[in-house]
Amino acid sequence: MLSIRLFTAFVMLTAFLAALFYLPDIFWAILLLGLTVTAAREWCRLGLFSVGQTVLYMILTTLLGGELLFLMSVVLSKNPADQSMIWFYVASVLFWLLAVPIQLATVRAIRNPWLLMSIGWLVLLPVCLSLYQLRAMNPMLLLGFMGVVWISDSAAYFIGRAYGKNKLAPQISPGKTWEGVVAALIGVLVYALIWFYAINNNQPMVGWLVPLLLILAVLGIVGDLYESLLKRQAGVKDSGRILPGHGGVLDRIDALLPVLPVATLAAILFYSTKS
Repeated sequence: MLSIRLFTAFVMLTAFLAALFYLPDIFWAILLLGLTVTAAREWCRLGLFSVGQTVLYMILTTLLGGELLFLMSVVLSKNPADQSMIWFYVASVLFWLLAVPIQLATVRAIRNPWLLMSIGWLVLLPVCLSLYQLRAMNPMLLLGFMGVVWISDSAAYFIGRAYGKNKLAPQISPGKTWEGVVAALIGVLVYALIWFYAINNNQPMVGWLVPLLLILAVLGIVGDLYESLLKRQAGVKDSGRILPGHGGVLDRIDALLPVLPVATLAAILFYSTKS
């Protein structure tokens, strides 16, 4: 199982890096739309949608996501730090900071399919737009922010398995521990300091880099817990089966869902301050 998981991770990383640096913008947008629709299909599975509701949701997500990506491609061709879509990111951040902690604390399931559809768009579309806009700003910037999640997840997984004793949220995800959280934050702190000293050139906002990346690490843990809650309420182990050894697309991007909108807001603020 571990060998399959590692092989899948290698293939995914290689394909992602190739797409990130070499795909033309139009094909990058098509790739993001495909991943978003696939994640929407898995969202329907977690929400226990009917077949008809699932088909409708995937069609609407394709239309809405495609239109937003088209509009974004137009405005970003003139200014990568354009703020036209900033309200999407703000709405996402408010959801993750206000609504999700309440749901995690109460462990309360939402069963209304129309409300779940709206939440799904609030969760999935901003991260799709973030992936497009951060790449337009600088592919390395997107890779750097995603690195926060990869380092956090790896540190939490290995240290948590080896030394974890105190459960973080036993009703939601029994495997996660406070020791893993501490390891994740320490790993991201080291990463943030390396990034800080590598780019420190007295530009505005650079001084906020270390606390920003630590905040992103915490948000990544929240995103992971939120998807775990949805899976537990749906009675499934994984959101899907498209990725051998890893589950579904949502299983792979759960921590990125709250992280990238916040990172994009910070990047837009940095670019506007810089200019």
